[in-house]
Amino acid sequence: MSHVLHDLHTEFPNDGDILHQLKLSDGHFRTVSDRYHDINKEIHRIEAEVEAASDERSEELKKQRLKHLDEVATMIAKAKAA
Repeated sequence: MSHVLHDLHTEFPNDGDILHQLKLSDGHFRTVSDRYHDINKEIHRIEAEVEAASDERSEELKKQRLKHLDEVATMIAKAKAA
């Protein structure tokens, strides 16, 4: 179990400029990014045992985080192709 907070700049270390531009120019990206960060913080609190949650809740949050991470990766790829 990792207690590392996985922010988007950690997940995409070579794409900081693109992340910044998307956050400034794309409302949908901001929504997905904000939701990713909220879920990520909740997972981090659960793993650090600051907040209690069932195994099912923890796994559901991790699935949601991956879904948002995949969506961010797709948006980055589209921005690179443009």
